[in-house]
Amino acid sequence: MIPKETVDKIFDAADIYDVVKDYVNLKKSGANYKGNCPFHNEKTPSFMVSPAKGIYKCFGCGAAGNTVKFVMEHEKVSFPEALKILAKKYHIEIVEEILSEEQTVQKQERDSLLIVTEFAKNFFIHALHQTDEGKQIALSYYKERGFTEDIIKKFELGWSPSKKNALTETAVLKGYKINYLEETGLTVIKKETNYQFDRFAERIIFPIHTLSGKVTAFGGRTLKNDKNIAKYLNSPESEIYHKSKTLYGIYFAKTSIVKYDKCFMVEGYTDVISMHRAGIENVVASSGTALTVDQIKLVRRFTKNLSIIYDGDTAGIKASLRGIDLVLAEEMNLKIVLLPHGEDPDSFARKQSSENLINFINEHEQDFIEFKTKLLAEEAKTDPVKRAQLVMDVVKSIAIIPDTILRAEYIKTTALQLNVKEEVIYEEIRKILLKNFEDGKYKSINNLAAHAKEPKLLPVETGGLVSVSNEKEIIWFLLNFGNESISYDDDSGEHISVAEFIINEIKNESLEFQNVIYKEIFQEYDQYFSSKEESPLNYFLNHPNEKVSSIVAEIISPKKELSKLWEKKGGLTVMPEQNLHESVPEAIERFKLQIVNQKIKEINIQISNLKPEEYDTGLKPLLETLRKMADFKIELIQFTEKSALI
Repeated sequence: MIPKETVDKIFDAADIYDVVKDYVNLKKSGANYKGNCPFHNEKTPSFMVSPAKGIYKCFGCGAAGNTVKFVMEHEKVSFPEALKILAKKYHIEIVEEILSEEQTVQKQERDSLLIVTEFAKNFFIHALHQTDEGKQIALSYYKERGFTEDIIKKFELGWSPSKKNALTETAVLKGYKINYLEETGLTVIKKETNYQFDRFAERIIFPIHTLSGKVTAFGGRTLKNDKNIAKYLNSPESEIYHKSKTLYGIYFAKTSIVKYDKCFMVEGYTDVISMHRAGIENVVASSGTALTVDQIKLVRRFTKNLSIIYDGDTAGIKASLRGIDLVLAEEMNLKIVLLPHGEDPDSFARKQSSENLINFINEHEQDFIEFKTKLLAEEAKTDPVKRAQLVMDVVKSIAIIPDTILRAEYIKTTALQLNVKEEVIYEEIRKILLKNFEDGKYKSINNLAAHAKEPKLLPVETGGLVSVSNEKEIIWFLLNFGNESISYDDDSGEHISVAEFIINEIKNESLEFQNVIYKEIFQEYDQYFSSKEESPLNYFLNHPNEKVSSIVAEIISPKKELSKLWEKKGGLTVMPEQNLHESVPEAIERFKLQIVNQKIKEINIQISNLKPEEYDTGLKPLLETLRKMADFKIELIQFTEKSALI
């Protein structure tokens, strides 16, 4: 367990902007920062970071919280693990008891798998630097490729010994469970004989890191010239590793991508490392797979500018064109860099100085649509059938582009390149868009039909009794203006704090919050308000219940639109915080009115459900209660009608 004083130190050190900018390309927006949300796919930035309040808030999907919550959600880790990630970032030492073998086994599977891969990474590094075999075979190979000591250390490169079960044997002796070794793909077990051996035996090792630097998988390259042996082996899919959602080198590239607002994409591990050695660090690799939407979204978190670097293999480029169209659909600015024939990013980067490499890229970058048009036009030449196919292929790519202005520019340039009338291209695009629309429309109709009979269930947290917005409004006043003073009695001039007024009203009237999170916040605020040991806002933002901290961050976050809780007086817009004397009591009355309305509905339902034989005994008391509720409602309406808020 992490001591409270250490937790407090981490919270104090972890600046929300400093943490989030490692994952999201943020741009200044007034006192805050704005970027594309990392938790859902969006094309218009709606993700806000408030350094002053220490929170983030997405107005698109509703995600909100503090620094620890952000790391938890982004890295899919527990609260303690998120604290450890932040502690490492800010060089804060965490002193806690060493986990025993039994405790390690009892940890959640994801944590256990990460522990195993961390052990394996260190094992491979030790084998590279501390064994004769590693130094003679692997280290000499790395140096022949131009990898310096710093680069080898930076990417945590390693060596898996030639002994077939070296890693497995060592791991089991140290208490690591064989099932975790197998699940991460480090160990292969022959089911018939139970023979266990290392997947990466006698290979150089490339650890694969998450955005936060955690190792979740490995790539292994053989140094043998044997056609019967696969040149590269990769870890299989697991709970902690999904190849389609991973980009090699993203951990080392993210800062540079944000700095230059651009990302280069190459194919393999050595391509990335050689580019780093040459001074270009904003580079990632798709690891030999066709680009996926998840990989593109990963890049888009940091920049909209992507340049893909290809070697001179035309056939390979043509095979990847369909996948590249996905980049256009994400509104990325896509460029292509074609290297000289016979060169790949690894070999080319090793031959160039940093300056020459950057100059070559700048001079040879081509817009993707223009590149694709030239590439296919050369193949089609004068063949009318192939030219027709070419036009349709390019048109399909243009149709994918969501931005109509950008699409129009591409239509114009493509028409000139292919000597085709713009009207023809527009017509074909119109057909494609219409078909896509109809397909999507009918799909939506089918989805609605499939779920038409499913009843709408009220959220468990609210019970459906009181409007969440009214409860939220009261919590908003407590958190933001609890210590502010308002007039309690106009005649005597007596004042009371906003918090005291709200707490007294709710307790005296026996009002109940139906949302369990708001209820928890109110109850703790009531207890906490008397002690006044620390800022209520900091207390709830750093609350151990992540639902509480998240909803508090959402409540106090910068508003996307003006609150509806305002009124116009003398032509001036008066926000509730500017008139607490009126707005706080009105909020309480609206809360009461909601409860009364709900109670009236419940009574009417009870009356309608009465059986004839129950009229004599049951109807009269219900009608009496209904009359009282109606009278109370009239009083509340008369009060709230004094403002334009209802």
